[in-house]
Amino acid sequence: MNVLIVEDEKSLAKEMNIFLKKEGFVCDIAHTGKDASEKIFVTPYDFVLLDLGLPDYEGLDLLKETKESNQDAAIIILTARGGTDDKIKGLDLGADDYLAKPFSLLELHSRMQAIIRRKHGLKKNNVTIREFEIDLQNRTIHCKKTPVNLTKKEFDILHYLVLHKNRVVTRLQLTEHIWGNILEDDYDSNYIDVHIKNLRKKLSTYDDIEWFGTVRGIGYRLEI
Repeated sequence: MNVLIVEDEKSLAKEMNIFLKKEGFVCDIAHTGKDASEKIFVTPYDFVLLDLGLPDYEGLDLLKETKESNQDAAIIILTARGGTDDKIKGLDLGADDYLAKPFSLLELHSRMQAIIRRKHGLKKNNVTIREFEIDLQNRTIHCKKTPVNLTKKEFDILHYLVLHKNRVVTRLQLTEHIWGNILEDDYDSNYIDVHIKNLRKKLSTYDDIEWFGTVRGIGYRLEI
């Protein structure tokens, strides 16, 4: 999933970036409100982790911009401000959660997982599809208790399709949410199809996967 870290404290931003990448997220970093505003305008993020105390921008104004241009983005406010007013204002403007600094990265990850479950109607991190058991938090998949070995990108694609189950997901949506900025030098428009092919091949060796459908000329859909 695609995350924007908006934090002017560079050491903290770097620490968050390293941690979240290990957890399977694709991260961008903005150290100023201006940079964050530009990134939010052009990139559809799944999460925006927003520091209110930016040197050049009022954090609550940036929150408003985010809700206008990235309506589906989940926003977690990260701030050293201790006042209740800021918390209430942020939540009233559409923020999904609030963490006061200093905070635990494990708690941040836990809250992000809770938001993912809530937004996609999941009661827990484990999802069952026929004979497959998918642990979204620990990033594992088993079929009849036998582990299925997937690459990071294969699991990312499956994860995203599971979250949008019974809905058509386009190739562009998958590209943006798995690879982040589609203008990156190593992006290849054939990546999605190659990974989908490999993912299907691996899953089909364990059980029937008629639930993994192709919508011709558009994208893919999991019927579960």
